[in-house]
Amino acid sequence: MSKEVITNANDGSIVNLTSMRISSLDDEEYEEYDDEDDDDDEEFEDEAPVSLGFVEKPKHEWSLLRHLFPSKAGGTPAWLNPVNLPSGKACLCDICGEPLRFLLQAYAPIVDDPLVDTESTFHRTLFVFMCTSMSCLLQDQHEQWKHHPEKGSRSVKAFRSQLPHHNQFYSSEPPKNDGSDKPLGTAAPLCSWCGTWKGDKVCSNCKRARYCSKTHQAIHWSSTHKTQCRTIDLMLQPSNSAPTNSSDDIPKGYATWPEYEIINEDEPELDPGTSNVGAYGNALRNDNEDEGDAKSWAYFTQRIARAPEQVLRYSRHEKPLWPMLSGRPSKTDIPKCSSCGSDRAFEFQILPQLLYYFDVKNESNSLDWATIAVYTCEASCDGSLAYEEEFCWVQLTSQSN
Repeated sequence: MSKEVITNANDGSIVNLTSMRISSLDDEEYEEYDDEDDDDDEEFEDEAPVSLGFVEKPKHEWSLLRHLFPSKAGGTPAWLNPVNLPSGKACLCDICGEPLRFLLQAYAPIVDDPLVDTESTFHRTLFVFMCTSMSCLLQDQHEQWKHHPEKGSRSVKAFRSQLPHHNQFYSSEPPKNDGSDKPLGTAAPLCSWCGTWKGDKVCSNCKRARYCSKTHQAIHWSSTHKTQCRTIDLMLQPSNSAPTNSSDDIPKGYATWPEYEIINEDEPELDPGTSNVGAYGNALRNDNEDEGDAKSWAYFTQRIARAPEQVLRYSRHEKPLWPMLSGRPSKTDIPKCSSCGSDRAFEFQILPQLLYYFDVKNESNSLDWATIAVYTCEASCDGSLAYEEEFCWVQLTSQSN
């Protein structure tokens, strides 16, 4: 895809895709800390290989179906395990209680890792969901800064699902990617409004519409279903038959962002003429910035500038590219795997450029973040759940304000 710099349609100026809103914390809630003991300048110069994710519109209607194991952003999730989906409070924002919206998924099988039973990770996908309320995201970050993330209320959640090579849902042969591929078996019915979560509630009148929550049922009824429900020809589907709305027959969800395929490319190498991070940090620092934050922000923007349209950075077991030094997690801030007790390690991060493609306006109290870092079980354990909840660390703004 093209890596041209995106410009403002109004005046032709470069759009700042990594803009963020500055919020303040009460002094008693703020405590500065770092996640590493090594020198920050050495960290800036230490570059591990990174795979970058870029979004583009899918080439075919079938390109993002679950049996093709896509990486995608927006739209509805292509659930890896189509039957045993997350349920209950796992689907909800812990702060406002509303259903979370699908952000993106990354197909990330593990084939060679001494810490992992790779037989169970032949197919492996990571899913990220979030609340669309900026106030919830701010409270989420405040909870993390108190250093009790395992007890905090979360508005951003990640789930890991994995399957062995031979499984009940997919052929052991690689897909042909020509539109002829089909999944095996059936899938769980999905919500008729969001098309994301399992629709375990049924419209009492038509017996066809399914919902993940009372919230989505009420929204759908008041918007379109009130009229549709009364005109449905029930002869097409008797009221005592099973609804056909499943993850293989995805409803056109209204509560979704625009849908894109994620294409991966290696990060371009550093231009030797732009490696003086210290100089950039000194130039950017102002009266409201910590010197470390200024240097970190300079390095962040310099590195992102190699490929300005990137929305995802994948580098398992390495370090995130932090916009700020303040507000990074310490090792104790990342909770251990709730299933097997193993440490969690960084796997990938999501950049705010994605909001540009989702057409989220840069307005007061609209959704925004600096980066979302996703940490997963180092052993990628094959736990008791089809979708193991992992951990996201949200960095919104500098804590020094």
